[in-house]
Amino acid sequence: MVGIRSIVAVASLAFAGCSAQTFRRTGTCPSLGCIFPPDQTEFIAGQVFDIRIEIQAPVNGSSPFNNGVPSPDFKLTIGGDGGVASEISQFYGRSDPAVEKYNFTYYEDLFASAAKTPTVVNVLAKSYRHVTLYNPGDYTLKLEYNGGMQTIAHWTVKPLADCRKAKNFLLFIGDGMTTSMVTAARLLGHKSINGKYQDIMTLDKAPAFGLQMTHSIDSFITDSANSATALYSGKKATVNGLNAYTDSTGKPWADPKFETVYEMFRRIYGGIVGIVSTAYLADATPAAVVAHTSQRSQYDTIIEQFLNGVTANYSWTKWDGPDVLFGGGGSDFVPKPGNGNQSVVDRWVKRGYNFVANKTALNALQADGKRALGLFSSSTMATWLDRNVYKANLASFPQWNGTKGALDQPGLKEMTLKAIDIVSKRAKDAGTGWAMMSEAASIDKAMHIHDYDRALGELLELDDTVKATLEHLEKIGELEETLVIVTADHGHGFDVFGSSDTKFMAAQSTDAKKRGAIGTYQNSGLSEYQVAPGQLADNHTVVVGPNGKGFPVQWNPRYTAAMGFGATVDRHENYVVHNVSRSTSVLINGSYFANPDDSASGFFVSGTLPVTDDQGVHSLTDVPVYAWGPGSELFRGVQNSVDIAFKIAQALDLGRDKNVTYGY
Repeated sequence: MVGIRSIVAVASLAFAGCSAQTFRRTGTCPSLGCIFPPDQTEFIAGQVFDIRIEIQAPVNGSSPFNNGVPSPDFKLTIGGDGGVASEISQFYGRSDPAVEKYNFTYYEDLFASAAKTPTVVNVLAKSYRHVTLYNPGDYTLKLEYNGGMQTIAHWTVKPLADCRKAKNFLLFIGDGMTTSMVTAARLLGHKSINGKYQDIMTLDKAPAFGLQMTHSIDSFITDSANSATALYSGKKATVNGLNAYTDSTGKPWADPKFETVYEMFRRIYGGIVGIVSTAYLADATPAAVVAHTSQRSQYDTIIEQFLNGVTANYSWTKWDGPDVLFGGGGSDFVPKPGNGNQSVVDRWVKRGYNFVANKTALNALQADGKRALGLFSSSTMATWLDRNVYKANLASFPQWNGTKGALDQPGLKEMTLKAIDIVSKRAKDAGTGWAMMSEAASIDKAMHIHDYDRALGELLELDDTVKATLEHLEKIGELEETLVIVTADHGHGFDVFGSSDTKFMAAQSTDAKKRGAIGTYQNSGLSEYQVAPGQLADNHTVVVGPNGKGFPVQWNPRYTAAMGFGATVDRHENYVVHNVSRSTSVLINGSYFANPDDSASGFFVSGTLPVTDDQGVHSLTDVPVYAWGPGSELFRGVQNSVDIAFKIAQALDLGRDKNVTYGY
């Protein structure tokens, strides 16, 4: 096997002379023959997916082939565990699909991009839709093309579970959350005396703790789309991809797809599914529960897929809407050209959903057996800090329909607990289990704009939500049969490196003197977030602030945490809580520079990112995994992001050795 891989890799070099990394002809496809799913892919037994093969022939560039003419004679074979290989159509007992013919262009590297000299590639392709593999083990696929070339892909179908450990599961996503952010949130939200915290976060108390690696399929930095895809489906994808590989067509909907664990849970058990997010609901993390596209920006169609699933001219897993959908993003539900100028809310109500649009209505909503749609803002919901400390900001937040003044927004905790009540009731009525995803979205969104306090407020709210969830599950008698997981989709290069005397900094007149306000090592001192205003940080009194236990007593002490990033834009920093969301950058002649009005009392910090970027970016860091309940032991240790989906499947016994489709 190693010999075959080596031969194929060497042969590929003759047709991949360009050593570019920034741009790729087709992700996961270093040779001129592409197989999707690619080499190294793993599957849950019985998981539905599409197969696609492409034969490519560059016309120009560093490695032209045959004047840009791909050979029409090509075939794909598959064989399992040393068995006899057969052609793919024969293996699945179906006729061969029609051949697609098209071309695309791309830049081989930054020099080609700057010179505006694209490479043209002609393509022949076939797609085999809605297939699966039921037998656990290893499979080898061989694509033969262009008169003797070969591409090999090795696939593995995971073993079947011995038993079903959990009836329900709830996956919390702290979007962008890293271990260092949890550490910073603990500093802000919990009192330390002589180096020992008097209480710790709920996350700190998890019986199972691990880390997960977040690499994407063809780059080592991910976005929220392909990272959520990995967590929910067990498949690596390209940036912007939602449960689909990115083929070379450039189109958002024809790409080869694969099922998520939520779709499998619905298909196999008739399971009840809930989705909660503080983001706009067409955003990547909530969308990835059920959406399939290589382009996460297709918001209108993503909203349509929430309600009706994939509606194409080929079969896919039946989906008739989630049982709960709570979050922001009402602007995608109002009439507009992208949805045929129809009220999407009216369509959901006609489908039998209760509709609520504020916290008061949410609290009054009964778990009456009906499904529920909740839209609490026009776009991303207000952060915890704005809802609880800087409440005047809510007047500028638009309600779901665009009307100003979203003054009555719920938080992650209220949405999650109400969703649990609804899915629990519906699951009991149907004699099945339930599955949920709940996302604290603005940890990431605030970190992108260096708004550390808002991000950490979101993380503390997530921790409070997890605490309330565990207590609620125990109260309703479902704690012992529910797997609860908390993790992140990716991280940011963030950490706390000391403290800042904000009063001294504001009094200085030069950047050099302002930087003298930063205290490191022993001069970092103690956290003033957990003492009452005017008290010294070294007092031993545990004080509970106006927002309750687990949150800062004050958000704007004189001595604050000094925090920062490894990847950043030009900006000013004063390490003072901002009463509105930060606006670090201004656009001048096509480039972004530090906004002099943001953190005006602080000092200038030079950026490390291109001047075309106006905010920070994700990083490579491993992210934490916490778990409670039946199957939680599976999540200990260091794991790949795709392993989260496989371990959920193992705990819920989603693998099948034959077709199982619930008759709903």
